[in-house]
Amino acid sequence: MSQPELYDVTIIGGGPAGLYSAFYCGMRDMKTKIIEHNDRLGGKVLLYQEKMIWDIGGMTPLNGEQLVENLIQQANTFDPTFVFKQRIQYMERLENGHIRLTAETGEVHESKTVIIAAGSGVLVQRKLEIEGAEKYEVSNLHYTVTSLEQFKGKRVLISGGGDSAVDWANEIAPIAESVTIVHRRDMFGGLERHVRHMKEVAEVLTPYALTTLHSTDGSMINSVTISNVDTEEEETLFVDEVIVNHGVHGDHGLLREWGLDMTQYQIYCNKFMETELPGVFCAGDTALHEGKLRLIAGAFVEAGLAANAAKTFIDPEATKAAYVSSHNERFKEKNKELQQQQRVGV
Repeated sequence: MSQPELYDVTIIGGGPAGLYSAFYCGMRDMKTKIIEHNDRLGGKVLLYQEKMIWDIGGMTPLNGEQLVENLIQQANTFDPTFVFKQRIQYMERLENGHIRLTAETGEVHESKTVIIAAGSGVLVQRKLEIEGAEKYEVSNLHYTVTSLEQFKGKRVLISGGGDSAVDWANEIAPIAESVTIVHRRDMFGGLERHVRHMKEVAEVLTPYALTTLHSTDGSMINSVTISNVDTEEEETLFVDEVIVNHGVHGDHGLLREWGLDMTQYQIYCNKFMETELPGVFCAGDTALHEGKLRLIAGAFVEAGLAANAAKTFIDPEATKAAYVSSHNERFKEKNKELQQQQRVGV
């Protein structure tokens, strides 16, 4: 087996925290690699590409797809290495202090430090527990919304009551013929004003559960049966599209065997994003600490802190943080290129 190339930092996870970590590691002049189990970058944001995001400082509202595009472009500033479709399972500390990571595929990676930005782990959609439901996934049964246009003029049924279900209802209602929400409880996720708006623009049926899918030709769902969870009274609804939002569950795999102090989905760390393992840091949804801010903006701060901690772990004499971009030599040539493009109208 050939010796793997050594990196200063290897980032596990290609969501917002991982992508911003890559950018900031580039600011610290570190040789950086991102390993993503999926075949594309974006992490959990890929589950709500059409949802609008308002709470990132300095950014006007943008949807998830636009955010991911911007983050990828920013992450590429300093040319990190990207590795896809590999799930890291094993970590080994070598005699020289370096860290060896091994993926399910058997691929080996070697790094001086590691930043875990894996969110809640590999996300698995909770599928509809109705026999034969999977055959409609190629037609009109959806577990996420990637394009609003496919629901234009349609009778849409949404099963579930999480914040994504509420947001999808509000976004689809203006273009659909009708939107019906079926939920087992009277309580819904999301902000109160979003829930209130949903009840104004959609028909909300609680406490009901989706129990049967009907099709006239076996290829598409034409109607559904819902059942009152208290009285067991049944009702048939005619539909064109069905969206299921029963949540996701994460799986960190063998990460739990590394010796990290963890909850079910998160890793405990200190204010510098340091875990119990030397040279191993975390950021984003993976990280849990006293000052946790559960926003994408908070993940960006944690990414910078983790990158700084990795830099000073490698070189204790390094500055504690990167110089701001307006005074950082890493941007000197890039600024000249941008100014030249502006002068010629590119």
